[in-house]
Parts: sequence; structure tokens; C-alpha cells
Amino acid sequence: MSDSDRPTLVLRYADVGIATYASLRVVGQPTRTVTWVVEEPILLAALEELTGALPEPHGSESRRDAIERALSTGPFATPDTELTVAYILGVLLIGQHGWQLLAECTASPRPVLFVSPSARLARVPWGLLAVPKSGPSKEELVRARHDAITASGRTAARIPWQLADIKEHTDGYRLMELVDVLMAVPQNIVHAPRNPVGWNSRRDKPPVLVLDPRVPGQRPDSALGSVLGRPSEHTRVSRHFAEVMQRRAVLPSVPTSVELFRRSDADRRWLSELLAQNPSRLLYVGHASSADGEGGQADRASLHLACTAQMPGDADAIGNHRPLTASDLMALRLPMPPRVALLACASGGDYQFDEATGLVAAMILGGAQLVTATLWSLPTSAAFRQFAVAGNDLTDPMSDVVAAVDQAHEEVEAGCAVNRWQREQLRSWRDGTVTASPLYWGALVTFAVDAAR
Repeated sequence: MSDSDRPTLVLRYADVGIATYASLRVVGQPTRTVTWVVEEPILLAALEELTGALPEPHGSESRRDAIERALSTGPFATPDTELTVAYILGVLLIGQHGWQLLAECTASPRPVLFVSPSARLARVPWGLLAVPKSGPSKEELVRARHDAITASGRTAARIPWQLADIKEHTDGYRLMELVDVLMAVPQNIVHAPRNPVGWNSRRDKPPVLVLDPRVPGQRPDSALGSVLGRPSEHTRVSRHFAEVMQRRAVLPSVPTSVELFRRSDADRRWLSELLAQNPSRLLYVGHASSADGEGGQADRASLHLACTAQMPGDADAIGNHRPLTASDLMALRLPMPPRVALLACASGGDYQFDEATGLVAAMILGGAQLVTATLWSLPTSAAFRQFAVAGNDLTDPMSDVVAAVDQAHEEVEAGCAVNRWQREQLRSWRDGTVTASPLYWGALVTFAVDAAR
């Protein structure tokens, strides 16, 4: 069996009223389909677990408080507590028959699973979900669900997990070890007019590297300041791109890798000129703003380039800076290369909205076939060194993510290559290497269309 012949599965969720309906099917084998329902109290219980793990503010938390919680005391701070959350999510979100079908499809080469989540499940790191061996009884779940339905509405179910020893309930295997996990592109984008560009026709062209652009008026330590720290030829990420430049040309064309970082000219016009040169791929590392919140629109999600407020666009100016929104990208019709990586705050949040026209959609509508993005904000390496238990002066997880994705996007099947790196990180994490934090590698998701893998 060749890689192109390996089984493909689709996991789909839909919020309908007070319940979320799920289905898992094997493509080309309609009889191999299973369905289940995630009642609202159960779904709320799963979301409550996830909210406590992510480095995003909730309640009265500040941004700094959220990052400190996630790195030092949250469920993703240690392997045992992370496994517990992964197990709970696995029990609550994938039905028993779903796990059974996944196990039946386990083979070599590894099958590919495309996930199409509902809006409320848009930020679930599906690859992390742990395969359960046992769990609460059906009666316990029914009782917990019933007790969560009150006169004032539905609340998160309180389930008697009995997790004194998590290894009694799971061997620790994850969904990403059974299958390569990719995100399905929303149907409204798949069927929209597009001019996709094939990887084989561009693979020998230079990549466009937009690395930590300098946002006008923002100090390096401000909210829209530096993501990768002070540029230096000695940093891990600078050494990585120096090695890349020894092997191939890159855009922009610069004499040293240090000059790729913190550019003050990296605005939308500069980007447009580079994209017009038919590059192989685009790698963006920097800030993004999501469009979440009541009444939010996906196309308000934005990238923060070096654009001044004088640049025209849909976003309101932030001091002397105007963000580049997804709607701007679609209006400008910038021609995107076949592969794009957006390593920026919650850049992969398209599914949070009914009209999934966010940053990922903008890239695919522009011609991309594969987009790697993040489900949540990645803490800077400086934050990891400050707050994580095992942080030290040599720890640089953000640079590790950048280098890994950059390398994966050169592979024949870039999305599956990202999965391979995530599995390597998972093994290190499971073996006790707490610097291999899932707050970084667990955030990565790859959207693929047009048979891209």
C-alpha cells in the first residue's frame, strides 16, 4: 500500500440546539460509519477542562496571569496532569464506537483523519486525546448529565472520575499515534472560487520568510512586541535559517539570516511584492489577533505586519499601526503559495465562526493547499523560562516550533511531517522531558485541501 492509498477517515461535529452530534466515517466505505451525541452538559465539562489548560485569559485573569497559570500550575504543566486532561477529553468527545473504529483502522502506513469540529470545539487539540481503556459507567454519566440540568439552564456535568491512578484508565496512547490528524477545510471555502497552486510546480522556488516583523509604535516588550527576542546570529532560530540560506535562496534576499528578523519594512506592500515572485511557501512568525467574542466575525482576524496607520484596510488603527485583516487579504487577492505556516496567536481559529472566513480561509482562497496554524497563543520562550518549572536560559521552545514547521513544510507531505514532529515531542514529554511542552507542539494544526497531506 502506498502512502496515497492509505485509509482516510473524517470526524465531524455539528452543534444542533442543546446537543452536539458527531460522526466518524471511513472514506469510500459508507458502511463503516459510527455516530454519537455529546449532550451539552458533557460538552461543557470538556470545554471547562480545556479552558483551564490553555494560556488564554478567562475570568478576571490578565494575559500575564493566564500564561503563568498555563506554564506553572495548569493541566499542561506536567505530563501526568496533561494525560489526565487528554483522557477526559477522549472519553467525553469521542464515543466508544468511535474509538473502536479508529482502532480497527490502525495500519501501516498510518491512516489520515480529517477533523471538522463544531464552533464550540474549534480549539480542541484533537491529536492529544488519549485512548481510554475504561471510564465512568453509563449510569454515572446519565446521572451527572441530569444533575447539570437546572432551572436556570445547563451547566458543566460533574463526573466522578476516580482518577487516583490515571494509568488504570489509559495506556497513554494518543489519537495522533493512531492516525495523522489534519483539519478539514470548511466547506464554504472548499467550494468557493479559488486558483490553487500545486506544490510540485513551486517546490524549487524560494520560500517567503516573514519573521517577527516590527509593529510600528510597539516596544519589544509590549503586547505587540518581539515574539522571538532580540535578533542575534547566535540564537537557535537564527542559526536554523542561516543553514537554510546555505542550501537555497530565500525571500527577502538578504546577506545574513539576522536580517530576516524584526524588519520595519515588512508591511503588506512588501509582502505583496514577494508573493508576486511565485515563492514555494510562506512562513509567518509574529502576532495575530483573533476575532472571538460575542458577535465576532471571522474575517476580522488579523496579522500584525509592519504596516503603519496610513495603510488602507478594514481594521481600526492601533496607534501608528493598522493590522492586516483576513478580509483585507481576500480583498487584495494576494496570490498565496501552495503551503503557508502562520505561527501566530490563535491563527487557526476559523472554525469558531459559522462563516469560517478567517486567516486560514484567506490563505486557501488565495491559492494555498495546506496551511499550518495554531489553536491558541504560544507563550514566548522568555515566558517559558520565567514561569515553567524546568525553564532555564537555554530553553527555547518557540524556536523549536519555528524550525520544526519550517522543515516539515519542505517534506513531500507537509501536514503529516508536522504530525511526525508532534509525535516525537509527545514521546519526549511522556518520557519526562517537561521542556517538550504541549502548549507549543499541541497547538499546531494543519488544514489541507485538494488532496494535500
